[in-house]
Amino acid sequence: MGGECSYWLNLRVIVGTCGLCATDGSLDRQADVAVLRYLDVCLVLATAPFVLIAGMPLLGYLVGACAWLLTRAGTVWMHEQALRAGDPKLKAGLMVAALLGRVWLVALAIILARYAGSKGDGIMAAALLLAAFTVYLAMSFVTREGPIQGAPRAPGTPSTS
Repeated sequence: MGGECSYWLNLRVIVGTCGLCATDGSLDRQADVAVLRYLDVCLVLATAPFVLIAGMPLLGYLVGACAWLLTRAGTVWMHEQALRAGDPKLKAGLMVAALLGRVWLVALAIILARYAGSKGDGIMAAALLLAAFTVYLAMSFVTREGPIQGAPRAPGTPSTS
């Protein structure tokens, strides 16, 4: 494994991948989880060349991608604010505001793509946002904090497994 790992080490570190070879033999779970946590963003950005090459509706892609990236950043910011909040009611309010605000902005982005462009643009925006949300939802289950990741549980808290 040493020769193979040393050969691929330079290539894998340059592109920012994680894992056993990229961390020189030791596992870097934080980096691996960060990659999984933002896999939806990677999907949205990696789709761009295929949209251009295939001649798919560019306006729909741009509107959908901008909506996803902005709402994703806004949601991360709102969740950080909620974690800092001391009042449980404020925490819940911030989380609900982030969720509902994101739904509304994504829906408005699809409508905007449809009426600013064509029907194809609206479908492109909707397809991109659906794919990004599906990946986001799946990765949120994989990377959630809790007993699975080894985070300590409060005494008396039931197990989720």
